[in-house]
Amino acid sequence: MIDFERSLFTWKHRPWTHDPHYRWAGGFVGEEGQSYHVRFRLEAACEILDPGTGEVTRLYAGAPCRSEYTIARRNMFQIPSTEWRLVFGDEDRVDIARRPSWEPEPGERSPLSESFAETRLDLRRHDPYRELADGGEISAATLAGDLMSARSTYQDEERGLTVTVEYPVNLINIHEAGGEFQVCTGPVVLPDLATWDGTNVSRVFIADVAITAFDWVEFILRREVQAADSEREWLDRPRGRDRQELWDPEVRPEGYPPARPRPTVYNETWELEASNVVLAAPNS
Repeated sequence: MIDFERSLFTWKHRPWTHDPHYRWAGGFVGEEGQSYHVRFRLEAACEILDPGTGEVTRLYAGAPCRSEYTIARRNMFQIPSTEWRLVFGDEDRVDIARRPSWEPEPGERSPLSESFAETRLDLRRHDPYRELADGGEISAATLAGDLMSARSTYQDEERGLTVTVEYPVNLINIHEAGGEFQVCTGPVVLPDLATWDGTNVSRVFIADVAITAFDWVEFILRREVQAADSEREWLDRPRGRDRQELWDPEVRPEGYPPARPRPTVYNETWELEASNVVLAAPNS
């Protein structure tokens, strides 16, 4: 049982060098040659098991931030704004989907060592912990204030893979008298198995999850949407620094201007037979 509250990922950036075209590339506002550390808490985990080989691929999703200027003293939030989040494995980072699962899009994974000078995963676990056998035990653990997590496991018959997502129970509904429960929480990270190459995927989805029984799971996936022109008028209007500002307005890079961030919604659902396990540990 992962202790998500105490599990951390830390990296050190390489010394900063300014982009040849964009003044605020990456959002960094420091001096040439500066480097800094970033640390975030883990929010979700995923394992892809290949039963044929016994190999397990692990992925983790970290806590997000609103895109910001680093390390600024004023005008810290970037407007237009978006969400920044890192999904990574033991060695690679993996792209997060912007489109629904039935639409292919450019995606890749890249070695963590290409992006960061140093990385450290501090994965902690609860000990002791127990598996809750029924709705009555789940209700009791909820009302006792125990720490709770869940694991949902489903099969990909086409590729013969087993996917297990693990996540903290951030929100749960219970009907104590009837022994009923509903976990409805997130985020979770789901692999796009259409991009599986035998060792890992190159695209993942951010989703929320709901379970009310031990044999069924439902996910709702996040995607980008295009705002109406009347909404983009204010949505795309920079405030303070502009991430598209150039060092020299007369020298424009290929593809300028880049697309502004799009808003996201949760809409696509996956409904799957699954094996769900609810876990609890003392809240001490």
